[in-house]
Amino acid sequence: MLQPRPLIGKFRLQSTLVVKTGLHIGGGGENLDIGGLDKPVVRDPLTQFPYLPGSSIKGKLRSILERFYNKPLNRAGSRDTYRYESDDWVDGYSQVDSGDPIAYQGARTCPISRLFGSTGGSNFWVESNLRRQEELEAVESQGRVVTREIDGVEYTQVKRGRNHPARLMIRDSHLQEESAQKLQRVDTRLYMTEWKFENGIDRVTAAANPRQIERVPADSRFEFELVYTVEDVQQGVEDLQNIAVALSILEDDALGGHGSRGYGKVEFCNFRCFWRNLSQYRRVTTDETINFRLPFLEFEDTLALLRGFGQLSGQIQGELPE
Repeated sequence: MLQPRPLIGKFRLQSTLVVKTGLHIGGGGENLDIGGLDKPVVRDPLTQFPYLPGSSIKGKLRSILERFYNKPLNRAGSRDTYRYESDDWVDGYSQVDSGDPIAYQGARTCPISRLFGSTGGSNFWVESNLRRQEELEAVESQGRVVTREIDGVEYTQVKRGRNHPARLMIRDSHLQEESAQKLQRVDTRLYMTEWKFENGIDRVTAAANPRQIERVPADSRFEFELVYTVEDVQQGVEDLQNIAVALSILEDDALGGHGSRGYGKVEFCNFRCFWRNLSQYRRVTTDETINFRLPFLEFEDTLALLRGFGQLSGQIQGELPE
């Protein structure tokens, strides 16, 4: 059953993303010329500055939280891989190939799907009474609805689940001006990046496999920004805490490719928290006291963000300035 999605307000988090070791996020268009790059980085088409796509950061944070919550691999991906998604807004069981059904959490309550979004599954199982209540279309065979028993409860196979739009938006991260000026003065024979020469040796034949990878140099600094749509206050508190945890875990992991070889260590600093509720959006043109550029909270790093989360959650739960 379709329900309207409420809008309480928009929470924005800005920070500085510091590259601690050379970072590679591929931009395609690999150069096969002799002496050319095997793996170039992604660049802004107008400035040719390297940047960090929001999709890459968002995908990494999702992967981190899926492991944090120990979510099952219930959806086939590309290249014989599997991933996690909610098949519908309500709880049920995914049907993966011909194996046993795998339980998933509905997107209405799932901390992963409501943050990052999910696409509706197909041929999954929902408790029969709930299926009728939600008016989901059942799979039929020979004129009869397909059902089965799972843990003593009757489930109905559903043709197609409902999509759940993401509440979290992550912007592309572009170089800070000071960092861009610094990189422009460095001569590496590449524009604002560096070469990383590697040589893989086959363990059996000892054959060499040289490659040249382009990286964003260490100490490069990028403007990081995410926006979270608050639709439910209590879920909003949980979601924002999960975001803070994921950013902290990312600092102990790697962003981009080749992380196991030392690439992609990053840190976040200078967090600034902003809030805009519906009343502020309506009054901004007539009330000169409203300033969307002033943060209501600031934190030095991810540790301070996590330790100060009680203060942040208190604001979200009703103490935000009007």
